[in-house]
Amino acid sequence: MKIAIIGTGNVGGALATAWAKAGHTILLGVQNTSDFKGKELLKNANTSVHTVQAAVREAEVILIATPAPVAAAVAQSLGDTTGKVIIDAMNVVMDRGPAGFSNTADAILANTATRDVVKSFNTTGFNNMKNPTYGNMAIDMFMAGDSEKGKKIVHQLALDAGFAECYDVGGNDKFQLMEQFAFFWINLAMMRGQGREIGFKLLKR
Repeated sequence: MKIAIIGTGNVGGALATAWAKAGHTILLGVQNTSDFKGKELLKNANTSVHTVQAAVREAEVILIATPAPVAAAVAQSLGDTTGKVIIDAMNVVMDRGPAGFSNTADAILANTATRDVVKSFNTTGFNNMKNPTYGNMAIDMFMAGDSEKGKKIVHQLALDAGFAECYDVGGNDKFQLMEQFAFFWINLAMMRGQGREIGFKLLKR
């Protein structure tokens, strides 16, 4: 699968690395191809750097992992996204988000042509994307969105990144819930002193 990564920081870099190792083609979409954060990602297999619109043009799937306040502007910069799946890995934290929107996924939908937007890879830290394994088990990922096409792809990409499962929590109306879930992890990890090395797993009896 050809995946454009928009945002080559901690989250984007961790997923770019995991997906490259799984055999996907990674297209880093950046503003300046000669000077960008995450140059070390080019050492990964199947990975190349492009302008944002060039990466999007070649990709089937687009991951956006930029700071939340610029979500709308980034969505506008993508070019034609018709028929493409966009994965939103961002979160509005402490009211810092795109102006006029309560969550980043709605901002993406309002500023792109595609309807296939799925919110996922936002509910845990980048350290867990680098290594989702705890002891003899892997933690779980979660996703939300109306797009069944998008969720099928996200489910597979979560497994390819090493997560045990990716649970569907609902449609576009659950975007806000996904961000609240992310803040729950942030609260435990950062504000309640549990540290970043924690993760969520759904257990069934």
